[in-house]
Amino acid sequence: MEINTVTKRNTILDIGLMKQKQEKITVLTAYDYPFAQLMDRVGIDAILVGDSVGSVFSGYDNTLPVTLEEMLYHTRAVVRGAHQALIIADMPFMSYQVDIRDARLNAGRLIKEGGAQAVKLEGGEHMATTIRAIVDIDIPVCGHIGLTPQSIHRMGGFKVQGREDEQARQILADAKAVEAAGAFALVLEAIPRELAKMVTDAVSIPTIGIGAGADCDGQVLVIHDILGLCDKYSPKFVKRYADISTTITAGIEEYIKEVKEGEFPTTAHSFK
Repeated sequence: MEINTVTKRNTILDIGLMKQKQEKITVLTAYDYPFAQLMDRVGIDAILVGDSVGSVFSGYDNTLPVTLEEMLYHTRAVVRGAHQALIIADMPFMSYQVDIRDARLNAGRLIKEGGAQAVKLEGGEHMATTIRAIVDIDIPVCGHIGLTPQSIHRMGGFKVQGREDEQARQILADAKAVEAAGAFALVLEAIPRELAKMVTDAVSIPTIGIGAGADCDGQVLVIHDILGLCDKYSPKFVKRYADISTTITAGIEEYIKEVKEGEFPTTAHSFK
C-alpha cells in the first residue's frame, strides 16, 4: 500500500478545483485520532467529523442528542491525527437553528476551539440565510440536503427523498439556494441517482453523495459502516470494504481465554 507523505493541508479551493478538473473527491467520517491518522496516511481528500458519531460511536438511536461539546471533543481528536485532509465538522442539532448569533458563535467555536477548516449544516432554502451569515464571517460552509438526519421526525424516518416530482423540484431549489448563499460544497444524501446528477450539473460547487449515485463529484461514507463496525443500520448505499469486527472479536476472545487459563502474562510481559 502506498503511503501519502504530503503535508500540505487541502483547502476548500482544492476541493472546488477537483470538480473543475473532474477529479472525484473522497470523503470519510472520522471521530478519533487513530482513524484520522490512518485516513490521512493513505490520502483521503477530506474528513467529515460527522454528528453520526452519536449513532455509531456513542450508541444513540439517532444524531439528535449530540451536543456541541461532543463535536468539539471529536473534532480536536481528528485534527490532531490528520495533517493533509480538509477537516469538516458537523454542526449538531440546535446549534444553528435558533438564531443567527448562535449559528455564527457555534460555527466559530468549531473552527477556533475544534480546529476544523469548515463546518457542515443541514437544510436548503430555509437555511440559506444562516449559511450566508456564517460564510460572511469567513467560515466555510458545506451544505447538506436530501435526507437530512436531524429532520427524521418531520420525514418520518430515514427515507429516500426526491422520488416525487414536488420533492425533486424542492431539492433542486435547495441546492441552488445553498450555492447562492455561499456554501463551498454540498452533501446529497439518499436521493435518486438521476436527481443527484441534475443537481450536480445545476450547481458550480462540488456535490458529495451518500446514497446518491455515481454522478456526484465525490462520495462520503461512515467509516464504521465500511469496516463492519456498526450493525445497527445497514443502508443500501453502503459497501463493506473490510470486516474488522471479526478480527477484533477474535483478538478479545483469545485474550480472555489466555487470562482465564493463566497463559498471559508470560515472563516476556513481566518486569524483573
